[in-house]
Amino acid sequence: MNKYTVTFYPENKKVEVERGTTILSAAISAHIHLNSACGGDGVCGRCKVVVKSGTVHSETSGKITCEERKLGVYLACQALIESNIEVEIPAESRLDLGNLSKEELELRLRDVYSKAEDITQAMPSLGAALFSHAPLVTKFCFQLPKPNFDDKISDLERVYRAVEDKIGEKPIQTGLSNIRHLGELLRASDWKITVAVSQKGPVAEIVSIEPQDRSDKNYGFAFDIGTTTISAQLVDLNKQKILGTKAAYNRQATFGSDVISRIVYSKAQDGLEKLHHAVIDVANEMIETFTEEHGIDLNDVTAVSVAGNTTMIHLLLRVDPTYIRQEPYVPTANYFPAVKAAEAGIKINPHGLLFCLSGVASYVGADITAGVVACDIHQSKDLSLLIDIGTNGEIALGYSDWIISCAASAGPAFEGSGMSSGLRATRGAIQEVRIKPGSFDVEYVTIGGDKPRGICGSGYIDLICELFKHGILDKNGKLNREIKSKRLRNGSLGHEFVVVFEKESGIDADIVITDSDLDNLKRAKAAIYSGIAILVRHMDIDFKDIKKIFIAGGFGTSLNIESAVGIGLIPDVDRHKYIFVGNSSLAGARQALLSCQASLTSDEVAKNITYFELSTDPEYMDEYMAAMFFPHTDIKRFPSVKYV
Repeated sequence: MNKYTVTFYPENKKVEVERGTTILSAAISAHIHLNSACGGDGVCGRCKVVVKSGTVHSETSGKITCEERKLGVYLACQALIESNIEVEIPAESRLDLGNLSKEELELRLRDVYSKAEDITQAMPSLGAALFSHAPLVTKFCFQLPKPNFDDKISDLERVYRAVEDKIGEKPIQTGLSNIRHLGELLRASDWKITVAVSQKGPVAEIVSIEPQDRSDKNYGFAFDIGTTTISAQLVDLNKQKILGTKAAYNRQATFGSDVISRIVYSKAQDGLEKLHHAVIDVANEMIETFTEEHGIDLNDVTAVSVAGNTTMIHLLLRVDPTYIRQEPYVPTANYFPAVKAAEAGIKINPHGLLFCLSGVASYVGADITAGVVACDIHQSKDLSLLIDIGTNGEIALGYSDWIISCAASAGPAFEGSGMSSGLRATRGAIQEVRIKPGSFDVEYVTIGGDKPRGICGSGYIDLICELFKHGILDKNGKLNREIKSKRLRNGSLGHEFVVVFEKESGIDADIVITDSDLDNLKRAKAAIYSGIAILVRHMDIDFKDIKKIFIAGGFGTSLNIESAVGIGLIPDVDRHKYIFVGNSSLAGARQALLSCQASLTSDEVAKNITYFELSTDPEYMDEYMAAMFFPHTDIKRFPSVKYV
């Protein structure tokens, strides 16, 4: 088969591909990340590129105008390469998948635990549960007695005996790699050794055996693998201290913005391998940066604890996720045993262990398990609701006697993806909006105080509420055509409201919200609210019976409750019930890293959470359609909302 060279500008990167390869696939091979929210199905229209020279074949797409076609604009996911070509990638078609800015870290990673470096001080603030300090891997130093004619047990038994004296009677095991050179190691170290032990399971696992005393150096990583963001913390396992926090965008976004797109892509040639490496490479880069910054030897990193939704955990471990999206929606596994981190491609101590928290079902994963435990819902006598608002919205309702959960497919609209002026929560993103009555002038606040470059999720929620409050938006989510204002006009994508005119913006364009944007946001908010409403109805309770409502995920620190209620995203109840918990998934992963008790509790909690499949509920579609209005078809559910 013929091979052709593709040159990408402005990077001037070249890659050789087979004839018939899409430009999107070629870009992935060149490690160039294009915005392909739909995963290459040609329906999102975000991966536009300009073919400067050469020949490609592409069917006519409604996403490309006649004018654009004349200029050589194609959808990268639909353009098949038929010769050597040169491709220009516009800025708006790129995905910036580097590390998050300081402002994004503050918005996305803050959780109640991380307000204090000393976790023993921070833990009680999320709930009453304070798990005993017993890390998933603990290091012990032993000065073993030398063998003699009265004590001739084997070298391995000598190590086992010392460990048993320390941890109590419990079966002990280790791997062959720790045994092969044990005799030489013991004698070279004059019988003084450090043994790393994992005590989570019924059998104590000797992770590693090192010469001399290295027991004071024991570190671990907690990860939250989200659909959009990968978050990590470096933790001193001995001192229970957070040494650093980082986050980066999940590079799997190149293959689709939601889990379904990625599951579909996993069936392509080498698809699963690419999705796996998109996560592992980011994790390893974070680990390497952390250890260099803190002068830590990778051999002293003995454990990694991970939470994430079910699809993300499958892709992390390179497990086929196909059946997550096929009826009756069964994952390969909800519980994974501890494995060697190296087996999953994570680069820490070669003998170090990887622990994945347990999930509940195909669309309610370990991130919700982690959140439930971190918020102490499983032990609380108060009826509580946990709402993790993200690309894959997950909801849990219950208390110590029972917990029920569901998943609401909100999509990436609240992440700014697929929106005409959408932007992730980074510098220049509009995060607060107010509209003046009469003049309809817009006041806004951007992250970092920079000139506005787009609108992030919290900004969209504020904006919709303000548009609705001032009669610019009707209950159906349509902009009012009767209002005469320079801000309301017909645009290339239909009727639109201008939030920021080009001369005031930080980009060479107006920042707008369109009818199409509003439709996407309406669907997203309807999915979340209807999921909550169905769980409440199914358990035959009332919203007023809920004592605490925990807001987690991307909006776990920045959501304006009044605006969220005003558009019908969350219930209209006493505002004091709402509690922001930030990244509860990362908090739960860290809890598990520092305590075998917390890890075992998470496993038990996951088993006891009942999963409710919304798609099979006969009342769900009615509830969803009723929520497809602002704030709701039944206005009595939102008595505090006032509108024109």
